[in-house]
Amino acid sequence: MEDWKEFSAKTADEALTNALIQLETSSDQIEYEVIEEEKSGVFGLFSKPARIRVRKKEQVVDRVYDFLKRTFDAMHIDVAISHEMDEIESTLSIELKGNDMGMLIGKRGQTLDSLQYLTSLVANKNSDKYVKIKIDTENYRQRRKETIENLAKNMANKVKKTGRPAFLEPMNPYERRIIHAALQPDKYVDTHSEGDEPHRKVVITLNREFASELPQRNNYRKKNNYSRDRRKPYANREQKRD
Repeated sequence: MEDWKEFSAKTADEALTNALIQLETSSDQIEYEVIEEEKSGVFGLFSKPARIRVRKKEQVVDRVYDFLKRTFDAMHIDVAISHEMDEIESTLSIELKGNDMGMLIGKRGQTLDSLQYLTSLVANKNSDKYVKIKIDTENYRQRRKETIENLAKNMANKVKKTGRPAFLEPMNPYERRIIHAALQPDKYVDTHSEGDEPHRKVVITLNREFASELPQRNNYRKKNNYSRDRRKPYANREQKRD
């Protein structure tokens, strides 16, 4: 948080205008207090100007950088932080770079997700407007998305072959949405989520309405019958030898 700076002018409004010009900012980005109202003397004598003190509000980016730097210092890791702010979508994207990013990613991205969650709490504390926080490193988010999409399609193919539902591992809401979105165009399967957080998982089931359109496949029983049929000619030949 920046220190207070004092400004004075004939009126408090004029002092505020001067402050905005000198600080090169707008009124919604500052906070100010009137220290002393202007005083008019008799016949213009002994008048006193208005005095105010002003400081810039702490920005979301400042809070995020401060929190992340203190966190990485406590972890004893050297991380370069860069960001991109999308004012329209109200989204702050953070990119982390360093030598040991695997520690920050964690198992299946759990550490990175936790860091993103905590950063979001810090960023939006006492904030009038919600800002969505996205934290990524080494393009992990995209790589994880592609992995989940491939998993979804492979499991869907298994469901279509066997007709039995597939229960996926527990995932966070973001990853479950990837599964649902990836399989939405596939009319032969349906998806839904079951369980409570943090053990909530996606279940893939066969869409019975279109199941009849799938190609027929030989099942295990048919293969066994076929094997028994193959043994019959040997039995017949033994009888003929006798």
